Amino acid sequence: MSGATLPGDPPGGRRAVAVWSTGVAVYFVAVIFRTSLGVAGLDAADRFDVGASALSTFSILQLLVYAGMQIPVGLLVDRLGTKKVLGMGVVLFTAGQLGFAFSPTYGMALASRALLGCGDAMTFISVLRLGSRWFPARRGPLIAQLAGLVGMAGNLVSTLVLARLLHGIGWTAAFAGSALAGIVVLVLLLLFLKDHPEGHEPEPVPHQGAAYVRRQIAASWREPGTRLGLWVHFTTQFPAMVFLLLWGLPFLVEAQGLSRATAGELLTLVVLSNMAVGLVYGQIIARHHGARLPLALGTIAATSLLWAATLVYPGEHAPMWLLIVLCTVLGACGPASMIGFDFARPANPAERQGTASGITNMGGFVASMTTLFAIGALLDATDDDYTVAFSSVFVLQALGVTQILRLRRRAARRERERLVASRVETVHVPA
Repeated sequence: MSGATLPGDPPGGRRAVAVWSTGVAVYFVAVIFRTSLGVAGLDAADRFDVGASALSTFSILQLLVYAGMQIPVGLLVDRLGTKKVLGMGVVLFTAGQLGFAFSPTYGMALASRALLGCGDAMTFISVLRLGSRWFPARRGPLIAQLAGLVGMAGNLVSTLVLARLLHGIGWTAAFAGSALAGIVVLVLLLLFLKDHPEGHEPEPVPHQGAAYVRRQIAASWREPGTRLGLWVHFTTQFPAMVFLLLWGLPFLVEAQGLSRATAGELLTLVVLSNMAVGLVYGQIIARHHGARLPLALGTIAATSLLWAATLVYPGEHAPMWLLIVLCTVLGACGPASMIGFDFARPANPAERQGTASGITNMGGFVASMTTLFAIGALLDATDDDYTVAFSSVFVLQALGVTQILRLRRRAARRERERLVASRVETVHVPA
């Protein structure tokens, strides 16, 4: 495929970067709010007087809402456009973060995290759609990886800034103060964000009744690339997500005997590794499309190997060098999960991109939600045996790899057929 811009492709350029950056700023704040519990897990357990299972329910409920919203959000983005959906998302996740700051009870705090998850669910798919509307298709893999990189920068803010605020000015002031960032990005969105460039308006969407919704979902799901994308996302994302979202800090402090400060530095290493690997993966895939599956499977294998080495290491604690290598490898999970969208994107036409992305994005969050629950339940059942609890990671990895291997040839064959068809159509486009 030529590097030239395809007929009908958006032009990109400075205006595209400016508009896309506004959308990514929204996603950046959403990730700060999403991961804020990761640095506050032990504080939340003390504040609401709950155990491991109840603590994991915060993140499980948040991810349950997030995952359940992915297909509806994809349909909304296809129907309403990016700006409206992102605007709704900002209002909801800011209200959730603010509610979490002032929640006096466990029940109210749960409701606040659910509201936050609902708003968070509207951000990433919208940003992916924004990138596809403003940049040429050949830039898709790199643009998606850059969006993920900015999201991880939000995670970095949680681990470095919010953690210090939490222990410096207290729970309410830290969470309420961070909610102001939501108001800032809402203003930026209203002032500067636009769904698409002039002259690149999408085709009008037909009347959207229940039958149309079913057709969109069914057509996206029938594509092997969509299903392969879901399973790649499922298998690659969740180990790092579970580690950063909730269980990494307790594991490093309680199971590995580290101080909170040292554990925080290792969580930061995961984020920094994610950002570096994201740039590398994006460049590789943009130049060598065939590298997608080897990169995804290689990341899964490395993650599994390092988890196993850490959990079964003889002695009371794993050595620091092994924990550093583990956290570095976990940093590759986020960029590897973005490869899932690189399978779903070429498998679906423009009018189904939001729906297909929503299906794909469900994968990692369903896996994360399942693992969060399993770890919490196993910790309670085994009197905080982290080796047994974290072994649940291998079960989901085995399931995901089985599905990836089952779908890979079918997806590759279908993608080749679509590529040939698109080249034929390009030849017949009038000059």
